[in-house]
Amino acid sequence: MVSVIIPAYNEEENIANVIKICKKNKCVNEIIVVNNLCTDRTEEIAKKEGAKVIFCNRQGKGYAMEEGIKNAKNDCLVFLDGDINDYVDNVVELLAEPILEKKADFVKADFDREHGRVTFLVAQPLLEILFPNMKKYGQPLSGMIAGRKDVFEKLTLEKDYGVDIGLLLDVTNMNLKIEEVFIGKIKNVSKDWRLLQTMCKEVMRAIIKRSNIR
Repeated sequence: MVSVIIPAYNEEENIANVIKICKKNKCVNEIIVVNNLCTDRTEEIAKKEGAKVIFCNRQGKGYAMEEGIKNAKNDCLVFLDGDINDYVDNVVELLAEPILEKKADFVKADFDREHGRVTFLVAQPLLEILFPNMKKYGQPLSGMIAGRKDVFEKLTLEKDYGVDIGLLLDVTNMNLKIEEVFIGKIKNVSKDWRLLQTMCKEVMRAIIKRSNIR
């Protein structure tokens, strides 16, 4: 069975639908929403929808993911972003299948959407220079992932926007079996441009930290 972990910061508009989609996947018997210092009704709505809500008192996606990993009861973990409301109904099964069938240790989602600005302008060019073999991943910053709990427990997660690319590079460096799974077309609300500089810096830091650059 699968534990779904949804790190959440003020996702009251989408969290109910994300939980409902998770419930459509028969392999799911645990849905964990991590309240990462929300100031809206995310926790209230998540509980109403039947999710297990845990509190993370340190701001940052990496901190929230660590709390979810620590509290999950299953060996197969799937992470979904809480700000997407148009996942395909079987998104969890798509991500979890290679793990459950022991075909992979880590799964990264690929999907159709207009390239995010940070992905297109920062992550992909920097990866092409420092890690040319990573060019094969269509969405290297995707937060929709799956893996074995014992794998996640061995990793040191970045605590900011660098967490997703950091995970991908770390499992690659560990020579684990990685699969990329296509999950359809999704929409994602673009971040305010004033936040982009912080995102770019944190993504670049995570990539450079794992290179030979000093």
